Amino acid sequence: MDRMTETSILFDIYGGLLSEKKREVMELYYEENLSLSEIAEEQGVSRAAVHDALRKAEKNLTDYEAKLGLEADYIKRQETVTELRSEIAKLVATKDSASGKHINRIEKLLSYLEE
Repeated sequence: MDRMTETSILFDIYGGLLSEKKREVMELYYEENLSLSEIAEEQGVSRAAVHDALRKAEKNLTDYEAKLGLEADYIKRQETVTELRSEIAKLVATKDSASGKHINRIEKLLSYLEE
């Protein structure tokens, strides 16, 4: 996964923990795709100040992930869901009348995990 995608995911997870100023700069840069110069002009600060705020916010996000591990947990859950869906497909291929009820229950539980 590239750095931009990684940071966007971390921002989705931990953005609410950032200060209002850092959150706004991150939104403008990562979600609105504004350049550093455009953000600086909009906020009435220097380009260097915007760059510094972005770097500090990114560091905060990686620190939160290092301590809390929510992104890693999410990725692991998604991998587990994929693996379980594969196993369900194998069961469906050899399905008998008794296993159908269990397969339906497993699929409902998987849907809950994917939310």
